[in-house]
Amino acid sequence: MRKAFPDHWSFMLGEICLYSFVVIVLTGVYLTFYFHPSSAQVTYDGSYAPLRGQLVSEAFDSALHISFDVRGGLLIRQAHHWAALVFVAAVLVHMMRVFFTGAFRKPREVNWLLGFALLVLAMFAGLTGYDLPDDQLSGTGLAIVNGTLLSTPIIGSYLSMFLFGGDFPGNDLVARFNTIHILVIPGLVAALVVAHLALLLYHKHTQYAGPGRTNSNEVGLPVQVYAVKSAGYFFMVSAVIFIAGAIAQINPIWLYGPYRPDQVSAGSQPDWYMGVADGLLRVMPGWEINYLGHTLALDNFLPLLAGVGLFLAMGVYPFIEAWATGDDREQNLLDRPRDRPVRTGLGVAWLSVYLVALLGAANDLIATHFHLSVNTVTWAVRFGLFAVPPVTYVIAKRCALGLQRRDREKVLHGRETGVIKRLSYGEFVEIHERLTPAQLHSLTAHEQYEPLPPPPERAWTGRLRTRLSRAYYGSAAQITKPTAREYEELTGGHGPR
Repeated sequence: MRKAFPDHWSFMLGEICLYSFVVIVLTGVYLTFYFHPSSAQVTYDGSYAPLRGQLVSEAFDSALHISFDVRGGLLIRQAHHWAALVFVAAVLVHMMRVFFTGAFRKPREVNWLLGFALLVLAMFAGLTGYDLPDDQLSGTGLAIVNGTLLSTPIIGSYLSMFLFGGDFPGNDLVARFNTIHILVIPGLVAALVVAHLALLLYHKHTQYAGPGRTNSNEVGLPVQVYAVKSAGYFFMVSAVIFIAGAIAQINPIWLYGPYRPDQVSAGSQPDWYMGVADGLLRVMPGWEINYLGHTLALDNFLPLLAGVGLFLAMGVYPFIEAWATGDDREQNLLDRPRDRPVRTGLGVAWLSVYLVALLGAANDLIATHFHLSVNTVTWAVRFGLFAVPPVTYVIAKRCALGLQRRDREKVLHGRETGVIKRLSYGEFVEIHERLTPAQLHSLTAHEQYEPLPPPPERAWTGRLRTRLSRAYYGSAAQITKPTAREYEELTGGHGPR
């Protein structure tokens, strides 16, 4: 009860994850009372007149019943969908906050892996829930999933048969996805959330550098104050989600119609978190390899590998940086992104790949809305996937180095006041104001690593580690922060610690 909770706005991102998950569970429980996860065909006779008399699945029929006949059903259904989108977005943004501030360092590597697994599970929870209504849009997405599974060498057909219970789309699809969506994945997510919070309490919170904050203490709010603020924040997050569900239409399945395996709806777009996979599939050329009577569909398999590699790179990154740094101490103080230019550049480059692939998932809509050739948009995305990440890396790194230079100047020469003074001999100079001790501490508290020396052995792993260390912490990767002697020589004051 005497635990302190650091008070910073960026820590609210993790709370959004937790509170949106609570909304998902509560609204999901409500929806399960009315949803019938069956692919059996029935004749629709509900309130939506344009589809009356149509042959639909029980899943689609019950989803329309929830939307038009159950009191508050459409609000709950749309709030459930919005909460899922917010949950995945909050997990991703929270992980980016952890990444850019270095909160994944020892002893929190396991917590980073738990967060990474939570992101992957959240994406698959959204995918399985998105497909439950058995509408034309979700069926089109499932056809793409089936094609990707079939492209897996050797085991592709077995994966497809196991998931769909036979030839696509099969008769067990909705029932199987319902079990995965409401039982398997939520159970795993809940277990990961509990483990994540338990490790968070065990390892204590990280905190930003500041006066009185060290690597061995915590400065923040008492638990009673934090609990009151957290409860209020839960109601705010819930209110935003339900307001979105009330005024912003999402996934109008009655406009898409029931799924027909022989049809594909034009302009099909997945939810944003699956857009990166869809974008990679759309821009991949139709390459195939035929060998000994077997066909390897590279147009599906390579995007699958690229997508998996993109996420695995994020998952294993903390271990790569720790190996390059050689620092095995516990780190409880957070970095500012500008103080780690290489890490910041790599994170921005990763995000740029995600965003360019997301644009690729909308190549048809971009082409129709802006009156462009879809081939032109596709080739632009293909080029962007290789050109944009290096460019954004260089830009982000140079911005971080520029901010480091500005911080160095502020420490040594003070803050620009905007006041111009004319000297006795006619020269105009700007008055600089010295920084406060708190400001000096914030700008100089970070530790700057030295590149590792070359290893005595000739092993390639040692040489690789040395090169990585030089790339991370060499002279071109950081601006040396002012020393106490430099500060005293210029200001005559006490040097920063």
